[in-house]
Order: sequence, then C-alpha cells, then structure tokens
Amino acid sequence: MKLLLILSSLFLLTVSADKCSSKESAAKVYKGKLEIKAMCMNYTIRLLEGDMDTSLIVKSWTNESTGKTYQNVFSPGNPCDLPASINEGDEFYFTIDTAASKECIVCMAYYPKPPKSVLIKVVNK
Repeated sequence: MKLLLILSSLFLLTVSADKCSSKESAAKVYKGKLEIKAMCMNYTIRLLEGDMDTSLIVKSWTNESTGKTYQNVFSPGNPCDLPASINEGDEFYFTIDTAASKECIVCMAYYPKPPKSVLIKVVNK
C-alpha cells in the first residue's frame, strides 16, 4: 500500500514538473537594448526583435532632457531586477515576467522615461 502511494506521488511530481518546464520554454523571447541607464533606475529599453503587444510599448518617445527621439521603447516595471552588468547600449534577451512584481526601493530623483512599463526577466539565449 505504501509503495503504491509513493509511486503515485512520484508520478504526479514527474508530470507536474514536465508541465512547468514546457510553460517556461514556451515563453516568447524578445531582444532589447538598454538605451538609457539614468540615475535612480530610470531606464529606457528599446525593443529590437520580437512581436511584442504594441499596447505595451511606446511607438515614439522623445527624451525631454536630450531632445532625442526613440522608437518602440518602454521602461522596466521591475528596474531592480535588471542585472547591474547591463550597461547603456548593451543588447540583451528577455521575456515578459508574469510573476508578481517584487517591491524595490529606488531614489526619487527624476529623469525622463517612457510612460509605459513592462515587467521583464532577462534570460540567456
């Protein structure tokens, strides 16, 4: 009886683990570029590759501090999760993070950033 219970439990764990990994691999991967890495984690990311929902990004945005215009940009909704090793001008891959956003403490200094933000998770490709 105990053996049957153990085998049933093992089967369920195996099946559920397989479903988790297939969900993870099915996530769309996008390529972005960190256009602006300003003080207090005021970041601007440009979408380079991937068919992201256009309602999530700003088609054209002008940085009021520099007057430079950027296409297809957004700010990360979770700036503390962006690795510190990514610098302005770097390209990287990411997925849209569907997990709940973690609280993150940033200073309150202002630097312009796009009005739309997206929760992202940086991934290796």
